[in-house]
Amino acid sequence: MSAAMVGMSFLILGVILLLGKWIRLMSPTLQKLFIPSSLIGGFVALFFGPEILGYIVLWAGYDSTLFSGGIFPQDMLDVWKGLPVLFINIIFATLFLGKKIPGIRDIWMIAGPQVAHGQTIAWGQYVFGILVAILILTPFFGISPMAGALIEISFEGGHGTAAGMAETFEEVGFAEATDLALGLATVGILFGVVLGIALLNYGVRKGKSQVLDDPSEISLEALSGIIDFDSRESAGSITTRPESIEPLSLHMAYVGIAIGIGYLILQALIKVEEMTWGQATEIYLLTYIPLFPLAMIGGIILQLFLDRYDVHQTLDRGLMMRIQGFSLDVLIVSAIATLSLSVIGDNLMPFIILAGVGIVWNLIAFFFLGPMMMPTYWFEKSIGNFGQSMGMTASGLLLMRIADPDTKSPALEGFGYKQLMFEPVVGGGVFTAASVPLIFYFGPVPVLILATIVMIFWGALGILYFGRK
Repeated sequence: MSAAMVGMSFLILGVILLLGKWIRLMSPTLQKLFIPSSLIGGFVALFFGPEILGYIVLWAGYDSTLFSGGIFPQDMLDVWKGLPVLFINIIFATLFLGKKIPGIRDIWMIAGPQVAHGQTIAWGQYVFGILVAILILTPFFGISPMAGALIEISFEGGHGTAAGMAETFEEVGFAEATDLALGLATVGILFGVVLGIALLNYGVRKGKSQVLDDPSEISLEALSGIIDFDSRESAGSITTRPESIEPLSLHMAYVGIAIGIGYLILQALIKVEEMTWGQATEIYLLTYIPLFPLAMIGGIILQLFLDRYDVHQTLDRGLMMRIQGFSLDVLIVSAIATLSLSVIGDNLMPFIILAGVGIVWNLIAFFFLGPMMMPTYWFEKSIGNFGQSMGMTASGLLLMRIADPDTKSPALEGFGYKQLMFEPVVGGGVFTAASVPLIFYFGPVPVLILATIVMIFWGALGILYFGRK
């Protein structure tokens, strides 16, 4: 693969992203649904690729024409296929970089109810996903029971986690899971936003919201995604003089160090496993765990170090968020553009069943568990967890900002703190990465029992402890 082709691949991705933004600006429907431009661009690239345009041309009998494989050369598609696995490490490394890491007690006091609610949802996605795999998908459709983990990987983890697990899926002999997971992540984002807007309207009509008046009165500026010229703010603070080192270069260096720390941790864990229980049992779990959850741990370690020793405070959260946002856009566009529709088509009914189970469980958790676990501002807090459990953290933040635009409730602060006790474990954390290898080695029943116990623990904690406060 030549460097010129890699560069051209990124250039075309930029054009596709811009095209997605133009389409969104011209479509009031897409604006009202808050569909990200990266998702729109990804579907545009998918349409002009071999899965749709190429298939149509071949179906029409023009198998030797210029567009029989779509408009993109195969080398470019190969570059795009490799991008999600790389950029997911950047996204997870930046999750906590630039954030002040508070004490566990402070997090617990502020975000405890949201932690319990979010953890119950995530572990419930494993419980009901594995149950439906054991009872329906494996016996009737011949799908591997490892499919039971796909709801949490795709809905709670989003496109990044789904794409980041690709190598793990291949190593355990379940390669088709990558496309199924990316398809489920797409369904999760679309239904998360659509159902989220519907829930916001429901909350206003039924008096469930203590803050929101009318979500239909969202400004045109917010819908278009363009910030008015007079309201624009800096994307981040410049912490170093550019003549010494470009601030963006410095922040990318910090990201690289965080990923490097994560890599060293992963390699150390693999070595320990090889020298201890791996030799004795011939069970090697850690070799299947991808790098990105350890990159997140590396980011936390680096941030704790900088909090103590970086007297100049050279790391800026705003710039780090821009790096994270750029990486997420690239990941989504490239992942959707290289999605295999044929794999989803071959497993359409299992795909629909998994999506349906995930959506129903998330709605149950919103309507019934939310009020029971969070007696104050339950609607504002629960809507954020619902958005995150359907797609990604950004979806949860989007719905929370609509539900509480002036931050009158403690929901947004609690949601931010919640990630420190949530994402290291599930939603792309260590257990998310380990769930498929665990099912591969030990079978679905032990993992189902474990997930059920943890779900009951968090559910009971939320209802019996936080719900009574």
